[in-house]
Amino acid sequence: MSTTTESTEAKRRGAFSSRRVFIFAAIGSAVGLGNIWRFPYVAYENGGGAFMIPYLIALLTAGIPFLYLDYAMGHRTRGSAPLAFRRISKRTEWLGWWQVGICFVIAVYYAVIIAWSLKYTIFSFDKKWGSDPESYFFGDFLQASDIADGLTLDVVPGVMVPLVLTWIAVIVIMALGVQKGIGATSVVFIPVLIVAFVALVVRALFLPGAIEGLDTLFTPNWEALSHAGVWAAAYGQIFFSLSIGFGIMITYSSYVNRKTDMTGSGAVVGFANSSFELLCGIGVFSALGFMAQAQGVAVDEVATDGIGLAFVAFPAIINEAPAGALIGVLFFASLILAGITSLVSIIEVVISAVRDKFEMHRLSATLVVTLPAAVVSLFFFSTSTAIFVLDTADKFINSFGILLVAVVSMLVLAWVVRTLPAFADHLNEYGTVPVRGWWIVLISSITPLGLTVVLVKEFIDTVKEPYEGYPDWLLYSAGWGLAAAVIVLGILASVVRWRPDTPLTVPPADIGEEVER
Repeated sequence: MSTTTESTEAKRRGAFSSRRVFIFAAIGSAVGLGNIWRFPYVAYENGGGAFMIPYLIALLTAGIPFLYLDYAMGHRTRGSAPLAFRRISKRTEWLGWWQVGICFVIAVYYAVIIAWSLKYTIFSFDKKWGSDPESYFFGDFLQASDIADGLTLDVVPGVMVPLVLTWIAVIVIMALGVQKGIGATSVVFIPVLIVAFVALVVRALFLPGAIEGLDTLFTPNWEALSHAGVWAAAYGQIFFSLSIGFGIMITYSSYVNRKTDMTGSGAVVGFANSSFELLCGIGVFSALGFMAQAQGVAVDEVATDGIGLAFVAFPAIINEAPAGALIGVLFFASLILAGITSLVSIIEVVISAVRDKFEMHRLSATLVVTLPAAVVSLFFFSTSTAIFVLDTADKFINSFGILLVAVVSMLVLAWVVRTLPAFADHLNEYGTVPVRGWWIVLISSITPLGLTVVLVKEFIDTVKEPYEGYPDWLLYSAGWGLAAAVIVLGILASVVRWRPDTPLTVPPADIGEEVER
């Protein structure tokens, strides 16, 4: 491919200026809220120190191999998720749009958690939540209504204002493009995030009771390794935290130079993400150890995850800890930085797909995608029932969206269109980590089998007992209905014609050269 054609294609779709920027962007996508508030509790609940064994095995046998699959697809086909699948086979395009739908849903509710973190960063200075953080969060701040009374759309101004600011920031970043927006944001935010969280961990380690917290987290329960659920939790955590399986890494790798070492980059991203999760575990459980000592209870009585950890447990810690305001600012600022870098990667999947399908300019595609997303986000998630809708949507779109499309994608690519050998050859061309038969075996058999076990367990548990005891109307609309809707919309979107000049039938062996950036 000529240099002129390469330059033209780069200008049309955008590109990262270097491998370093790509790695920062990929790490920024992978390092998100799940690292900070999900991993520590998952590790604690599933064997403590012993959990690191299945976690590491899951990283090596599922996380990094699937990351390589995403990289191979995007880097070789030079397209967004739907275009990448379409260039592989007309029969697989709907899988790409399924991933786009998942990303749109996640973006809509992910933004509100960043908005909450923005307000709580400010609240940390004077501990506005008072002596009862739980009552303040659900009552004064969210003004949460009783979900049993039905869906209410009463606007909560304290949430709406920071949510508007969050979407403005995201729209500006996305409008600036791949390098000046996403790349530049990641290059700045990720180092700042690491510095902020290291400072938080150092401060937490010197709190009274921190050692007890770390003992609780890392004391190994070897017997737990005999439980299938522990291994399922390890594989689920790896997929949730690495941003794989739902189009992000396909999209990002399509913006990288043809001669980039993708396997070496993937190894860096995978281990960087896991290292940050370990750092989060140390920081969070040091703080929980202090909280347990201050309240005169065992650490397991205060250990929690998710929203409860961030907006209830940590404010309680801040109330008691020396220099609590500093801990609060560092913690909630870390949530903002991690959240923004993840959110821009999620929404980029949708923007890139729209640009490829309809040949739109960057700004036009950004507005077409982000403005409706912002409106839906504000309409549903700045209201008094937002917390319940968010919790339900997050549970179902992750379990029966991300994991399910990942399993289906692997099986289709391995056994229907049989493209794994070509992907392996592509990765080996410039990769420093050789991809051999072991990778094909993992992607075609072992990894989908492991994820299927996770899915079946999730499905049985969810059917057996309604999630969080929520009413059926909520579970069937924001839960099962939403998970099914993104599949249906994916199929319908694949029927829409591509722009006339989009090359869709390029021979697989020539794809990389045809549209090299």
